Order: sequence, then structure tokens, then C-alpha cells
Amino acid sequence: MRACPTLTAYGRHYLAPPRTLVSLTTFTSLHRHNSAPFLNLSLFTAFRSPFSRMEVRLVPPLLSLAMNLYFCFLLLIFCLAESAELYSSDSICLETGTGSTGNKAMVENLKRFGVISSKKVAEVMEALDRGLFVPVGSSAYADTPLPIGYNATISAPHMHATCLQLLEDKLQPGMRALDVGSGTGYLTGCFALMVGAEGRVVGVDHIPELVDMSIKNVEKSVAGSLLQKGSLSLHVGDGRKGWEEFAPYDAIHVGAAASEVPLALLDQLKPGGRMVIPVGTYFQELKVIDKSEDGSIKTRTETSVRYVPLTSRVEQTGGF
Repeated sequence: MRACPTLTAYGRHYLAPPRTLVSLTTFTSLHRHNSAPFLNLSLFTAFRSPFSRMEVRLVPPLLSLAMNLYFCFLLLIFCLAESAELYSSDSICLETGTGSTGNKAMVENLKRFGVISSKKVAEVMEALDRGLFVPVGSSAYADTPLPIGYNATISAPHMHATCLQLLEDKLQPGMRALDVGSGTGYLTGCFALMVGAEGRVVGVDHIPELVDMSIKNVEKSVAGSLLQKGSLSLHVGDGRKGWEEFAPYDAIHVGAAASEVPLALLDQLKPGGRMVIPVGTYFQELKVIDKSEDGSIKTRTETSVRYVPLTSRVEQTGGF
């Protein structure tokens, strides 16, 4: 099989643990989520990284920027060399077909590399053809984010799978879900298939052209009947304010990084519900927020990520 030339890493699933960098004083995570390849260079106290199983030591505070960049470059070169054998035979970034064949192969690869462990998530992602939700001519089934216009992107398949599994318990038949920054409608459609006709899924995006596109995409997919029945709807609006009409929601997903969690979304999260949202500016973390029955909030970090910012329509489009 021919490996995809793009660099895609998701924790320990994609990169072989470095064998000779135990003493290197940097922690690096390689992700391609909602933007260009992201090399995350962070300074931490000593701990063992869950991604690379590499001990990380505190970088001396007086270490120059040039030295940081030098270590960053060395680590990138080393990771590429270390993973060359893996990518030559086992890369998840494989174009193995088109249409339903390519989509099924994409899901099988995600399962093979341990990204998808849920049978339900696998079934939904296999049923909803990603090729219907990306621009024509794009590598629909490669594990990489893709630009969709208006300074927005559709996330890489492994991030869709991750978010679906984090929210799976709150996407049971009859439940309600909100997708903020719904983009081309792919993940919104996945939510709708999971909650079924008796549930309610709302997608919100502040770019009218993207909402129009997402409706057309959904209509062509297996989720089209749910759109016709009204259990799935897509709206133009400021996702930071949620969509109060159908609140509260058992599950809320945010597809762009907020500098802080919007209070309106917390208010619209149902007691017992869960929100998955990237938080941060340059350095971002995927947060899992659970609201207990008494209304108290518990937050944990799932992983480091890189998403486009959750911002206003004017800021996103540059005023156009």
C-alpha cells in the first residue's frame, strides 16, 4: 500500500515511541486537527508523556529561543526518521478507494490504529460518507483536516472519531445535541444518526454559505431523512451563544477553539450532560466538561490540539 505523504500523528497510535530521546528536554506533540501541521513545543516539569512514553524534564529558564528552535528541529527530523518504517506500511493516511469504498477503508484504518474502539461510532462513520462533506477534489478519506473556505476547516477523521466517542453516552436515541461551528455538516449528521428520529440535533455556524452547503451535503447523505423530518436542523447564528430554542442539550460539541468556555453553552448544557470543546489560543487543549445533576461542573483535559479560533463572523472572514 502507498503511504500518504502528509504527517499525521495522534498520540501513541501513529508514532513509534522514541527510543533514544530520553534525555531531550522538550515535550513535543504532533497533531493535525483543524489547521496546518502543528508542532507543539511546551515547557513542563518532569513527567512521563502519554503520547510518546518519553520522560520530559524542565527546560532551563535561560535557554535561548534559538536553542528551543534547534531542539524542535532535531526532534521533528528524528520523529520523521523513526516513523519512516511505520508510514511505509501501516500509515492511517491511505487513499484506498473512492465513495463508499474509500470511506469504509478510512473507518477500518481508524479501527486498526485504535482510534475507534466503539462499534456504534464505527457504524455511524461508515454509514455517513465523508466524501459528501468535503470540497470536490479533496482527499476526502485521508486522515487530515481540509479547508472548506471562509477560513474554516473540516476536522481530520481521527478528531471526529475522538469527539464522537467522548460524547457517545450522551448521543443515545432520543437525546439532544448541539454542534457549534457545524461547517459542512459532517459531524452534525453523525450526531443525528446516533440520536435517531426521536432525538434532536442542531448545527450552528455563522457563515450563511457554509450552512447552505451543509444542508445540501446532508440532503445527499443517509442523514437526509432526519433533516426532512425535522429531527436535524442547521442554522445561521453565533455559536458562542448556542441555540436556546431546543436547549438544554445532553451533548454539546464545539468545532473551534475558544479562549474560554462560553457561559451560554454551559447554561444550555443539561444536568448530566457533556460538552467537548477545544480551549486556548496558540496552545490549546481539548476539554471534556461534565455537568452533574446538581449543576456543578467538572472539567478534564483529553489531549493537546490545534483548532481554528472560535470567533465572530467578521473576524473570521476579514470583514468580507
